[in-house]
Amino acid sequence: MTQIINKPKDTVSQVLNGVAFIHQDKLERVKNTGIIKYKNIKKNQVAVISGGGSGHEPAHFGYVGSGMLSASVSGPIFIPPKATEILKAIKEVNSEMGTLLIIKNFEADVTAFLEAEKLAKEVGLLVEHVIVNDDCSIEEGSYKKRRRGVAGTIFVEKILGAAAQSGMTLGELKMLGEEVILATNTLGVALASGKEVGSEAEIFHLEKGQISFGIGIHGEAGYREETFFSSEYLANELINKLLAQYRDFPVERIGLMINGLGATTVMEQYIFANDVKRLLQLEGIEVVFQKSGDFMTSTNMAGISLTFLALKEDKWLDYLKEETDAFAW
Repeated sequence: MTQIINKPKDTVSQVLNGVAFIHQDKLERVKNTGIIKYKNIKKNQVAVISGGGSGHEPAHFGYVGSGMLSASVSGPIFIPPKATEILKAIKEVNSEMGTLLIIKNFEADVTAFLEAEKLAKEVGLLVEHVIVNDDCSIEEGSYKKRRRGVAGTIFVEKILGAAAQSGMTLGELKMLGEEVILATNTLGVALASGKEVGSEAEIFHLEKGQISFGIGIHGEAGYREETFFSSEYLANELINKLLAQYRDFPVERIGLMINGLGATTVMEQYIFANDVKRLLQLEGIEVVFQKSGDFMTSTNMAGISLTFLALKEDKWLDYLKEETDAFAW
């Protein structure tokens, strides 16, 4: 499928320029970097930063705004930004209350962000982090959970961003983030692989009519392939697998996110949403917060992910519902 791009090597920079142009009333790009920052940053609250490789649009620049992220840092496609660039973002938005980094659990991302935190502390800045690991898929041929950071990261960004705006300290935000992460699980599936930017090359091959369970947001193949039957069948499978992650505490009220992976139509997302609603009603689980859309994509992969957040505290729901001007929320 033909893509509306110019030179592939210019893609990330041109995307960031486009974001800064369209949303210039509240966002700006720090020149010659992958940093998008909020123009109206308040210095009397903890700054919150997230980021990673590009290819997941609108993550993470779409969540920069009041009550969410102070800044995002984008690297090349599926490659995290360098530690020095993350450090620059910290310096751009740092406040006297410090900065919290929200990191997706991929080895390269964790390495880059933790190195940036170390560099920031060496120059006297107050920085902490949380690592999101909501993916509950397993490695092919084993029962070891992959625990990558995927779409549930957006729930973490919303809750911690709103909590930071309410005046919570850096230490309190870190503790809250770790509690929310423990309550968050995601599972994703693909009906077709994404393609490399500017290329017809598939990142992995999937036969027509097949579905891959447990795919990754960098185009990684899943752990199991089988024939696709229906949206209802898929919803039932994902719901059962997600609920199985909550054996340690009862799940009575949840927030959920239905996330398109780049090439999934709105029609498909809402059909799937209807199936999820009906099946959760049969399980006796109350959905008190719900969103559907493209929140964390994998270039142009055809697929969907489902995220559950077990709402253990009423305040978490308040934070999810609190207004923000982040354009992708």
